[in-house]
Amino acid sequence: MKIAVSTDNGMVSPHFGRCPQFTIIEIEENKVTDKKVIDNPGHHPGYLPEFLGKAGVNCIIAGGMGITAKELFSQAGIKAILGAQGTVDGIVEKILTGTLEGGESLCDPGAGKGYGVDKTECEHEKEE
Repeated sequence: MKIAVSTDNGMVSPHFGRCPQFTIIEIEENKVTDKKVIDNPGHHPGYLPEFLGKAGVNCIIAGGMGITAKELFSQAGIKAILGAQGTVDGIVEKILTGTLEGGESLCDPGAGKGYGVDKTECEHEKEE
């Protein structure tokens, strides 16, 4: 299983699309086999589900995300768990012990504007 956690300075970011980084965690036989932090390459609708899907991610954990983003992850075969809070290491511990529970998104649509990576800072080519 490969999981991406929206990350801001070691904590779960409340705004998935504009989080500064993603922590990518690989778990095999209930053990962490790899963990790395990557910078968010930027955000525009539909890009991050494709980007993370190509990286082999099958689950995204975040404090919050919009309805459209959640639907795009679902279409890409990536499960979205929202309402997560705390440290990334704490989330990993909950995954390993089977105690991680999802909940309601912690952010409202558009609430991430001005936070973390803004849409104008994308590092990928935009489709025309």
